[in-house]
Amino acid sequence: MRLLIVGYGKMGRLVEELAVAQGMEIASRIDVDDGDWSAPADVAIDFSSAAALEANFPRYVERKLSAVIGTTGWSDLLPAYRAEAERAGLGVVVSANFSIGVNLFELIVGDAARMMRAYPQYGAWIHELHHAAKRDAPSGTALLLRDAMTRAGYDRVVDVSSTRAGTIPGTHTIGFDGPSDTIELTHVARDRRGFGLGALLAAQWIKDKRGWYSMADVLRGE
Repeated sequence: MRLLIVGYGKMGRLVEELAVAQGMEIASRIDVDDGDWSAPADVAIDFSSAAALEANFPRYVERKLSAVIGTTGWSDLLPAYRAEAERAGLGVVVSANFSIGVNLFELIVGDAARMMRAYPQYGAWIHELHHAAKRDAPSGTALLLRDAMTRAGYDRVVDVSSTRAGTIPGTHTIGFDGPSDTIELTHVARDRRGFGLGALLAAQWIKDKRGWYSMADVLRGE
């Protein structure tokens, strides 16, 4: 499989390293004012930025090039992009977090929220912690988990808070607190490899498919 790597920062370089180790071919590396957009490719993996995606996405539509998008901060544009992809018959996987573990965690959190919705004495919160250099707060993953709870029917307020300090690894805790006890579910990311491996799994899965999907769809094999 030939990959177009879009955004050649830390994640782009990691995806390239893992892809080559799996025997995949790198068609081109696209970064600021660099790279060959015309290079033949099966799937693009985009870890650029929200601003860059505004220029990148029309290229995927024009080429009918399936895309795996891990860039965050463009939720306001999602309906328009999705409509464009559907008109073009494009295959797209979008996720704020491509870690296989995080996406399994999302399914677990959804199940927990579904059970808790019948017990109004329990309030819920999400607390996420990251290193001091992480810019967005709350994290895209925290919002992903909150949305999973809402989709599961948990209709009460979910308090979301963030901590940015030192070199804390990405940590997300979902809590349910009642008068007599507290339940907590926690995921800790030790390195970025999980994100890269998940993006490659999504790229293999979306090749030759059409439609708009999440990483949960990939894991379910839907």
